[in-house]
Amino acid sequence: MGDILAHESELLGLVKEYLDFAEFEDTLKTFSKECKLKGKPLCKTVGGSFRDSKSLTIQKDLVTAFDNGDQKVFFNLWEEHIPSSVRDGDSFAQKLEFYLHIHFAIYLLKYSVGRPDKEELDEKISYFKTYLETKGAALSQTTEFLPFYALPFVPNPMVHPSFKELFQDSWTPELKMKLEKFLALIFKASNTPKLFTIYKENGQSNKEMLQQLHQQLVEAERRSMTYLKRYNKIQADYHNLIGVTAELVDSLEATVSGKMASTMLRASLAPVKLKDVPLLPSLDYEKLKKDLILGSDRLKAFLLQALRWRLTTSHPGEQRETVLQAYISNDLLDCYSHNQRSVLQLLHSKSDVVRQYMARLINAFASLAEGRLYLAQNTKVLRMLEGRLKEEDKDIITRENVLGALQKFSLRRPLQTAMIQDGLIFWLVDVLKDPDCLSDYTLEYSVALLMNLCLRSTGKNMCAKVAGLVLKVLSDLLGHENHEIQPYVNGALYSILSVPSIREEARAMGMEDILRCFIKEGNAEMIRQIEFIIKQLNSEELPDGVLESDDDEDEDDEEDHDIMEADLDKDELIQPQLGELSGEKLLTTEYLGIMTNTGKMRRKGLANVQWSGDEPLQRPVTPGGHRNGYPV
Repeated sequence: MGDILAHESELLGLVKEYLDFAEFEDTLKTFSKECKLKGKPLCKTVGGSFRDSKSLTIQKDLVTAFDNGDQKVFFNLWEEHIPSSVRDGDSFAQKLEFYLHIHFAIYLLKYSVGRPDKEELDEKISYFKTYLETKGAALSQTTEFLPFYALPFVPNPMVHPSFKELFQDSWTPELKMKLEKFLALIFKASNTPKLFTIYKENGQSNKEMLQQLHQQLVEAERRSMTYLKRYNKIQADYHNLIGVTAELVDSLEATVSGKMASTMLRASLAPVKLKDVPLLPSLDYEKLKKDLILGSDRLKAFLLQALRWRLTTSHPGEQRETVLQAYISNDLLDCYSHNQRSVLQLLHSKSDVVRQYMARLINAFASLAEGRLYLAQNTKVLRMLEGRLKEEDKDIITRENVLGALQKFSLRRPLQTAMIQDGLIFWLVDVLKDPDCLSDYTLEYSVALLMNLCLRSTGKNMCAKVAGLVLKVLSDLLGHENHEIQPYVNGALYSILSVPSIREEARAMGMEDILRCFIKEGNAEMIRQIEFIIKQLNSEELPDGVLESDDDEDEDDEEDHDIMEADLDKDELIQPQLGELSGEKLLTTEYLGIMTNTGKMRRKGLANVQWSGDEPLQRPVTPGGHRNGYPV
């Protein structure tokens, strides 16, 4: 009770302030009268009308300074009256402030009658440059703002494609409207009753914070899976290297003692023979395919999951090859079938789970060289995947797996040709305009697919039709926070700049200045690759034979290695209930077959060409293979 009495005056003042704000006039009179009768003191609050008039004056002064292009007056008022917690902590306020700096930087270019005063223009550009190097640096990793960091270095921004929207008549009025709405909200918030602020801070904001933290946790878990897999591979390589080094040291010591070292060295460097891995049991594929077509959606999902797990969890080598050859020789996916009802049609199932699990299985097939060969027998599978990619808007993981399969298809030249003819380059460029909305997997595989298609002369010619857009998208991606995409962005840029019309467009938009911005902050490998791109940009002739020979369908750029990604089995949607079979147990209990495993010799791959990290990529790759360091 003592605590209540100590703060009673303040609490009653909060109630009075809220009643006044909400215009409960009769209630307020009764409340004040009763407080007086009981001798309860009321804490005095600042009059609302005085605060309102002062707020309106400040808002008017800010808008006037905006209209007149008076940079110093505007930002003095901005810093004095907009709370620092809002300026530094609110993302909308930060973005608005960035655009306001752009408005004042280009004000003279837009509104001067005749040629703008050079000294005044230089002062405004210098002010903007200082902002970019200090407070504005926080947004340098945001794709939306990245092109504007080149603005102070471009000689004539008015004709630069990246800044075209800034000089449209609608841009300034729209920015002014955003400013006025923001100011109205901020100054209204400053007049908000303290009671409301206390309630809001302890209620809604906590809920929003929890949602944000949950999303961040999910994303962090996804990334940790990828990093853990890479760490395990590096650790295994490290232990192997330590073992070989120790053997070498022992061998060298033996030679000093006069013993024969050659036999010891051969023994230490000889590959360790793995234990024999048993083959998995044969399956009844006729029954399997029948249930995949006619069974319930739940059974279909469990079967697709179990068949995928057979591929992804089998031991690399003879065990996995036998599983894959059994799938292919029994035409598990009905790639050779002409029936209307086939397993492939599950890609268009009404069930989200069945659609997703079918896409995962196709992606698993495409992860293996022999699987790609099976799926690529005709363009039927390709066309179905392209259709699913463009139609799938409900399930992100389905689209990721369809995209992953298509990206791996792009290692094969005939399928590259078909994708280019189907206009997939235009779809990819459109999707990549807003990379911050994409998952890491979608972003990485979209850029890698775009690069593979851009390596072909037909792909470059497609890019030439929308050269300005392609160059803007790629230059924006150069500064994206996901550094895994950099080799593919560099490879695509280097490739399309071999086309004279694209080079001309790139020079007109000041591409060299944009590239040099990244040289300042890139790592050594990135810098060397960008130097190659700048050299290509400034070249006058085509490299020998680029357009004459790179469309020969008989030559295949197929990588000769298999990559089974951890992402194929992430975030499973279904779990078996009590007494329900799943995985290998489901297959071996209900679908055991006789002698359906047929061995087949693994085909010889093409000679590998080692990629030097100094140059941009110039042969098709897939992110899994490139990241794991396989030669391409």
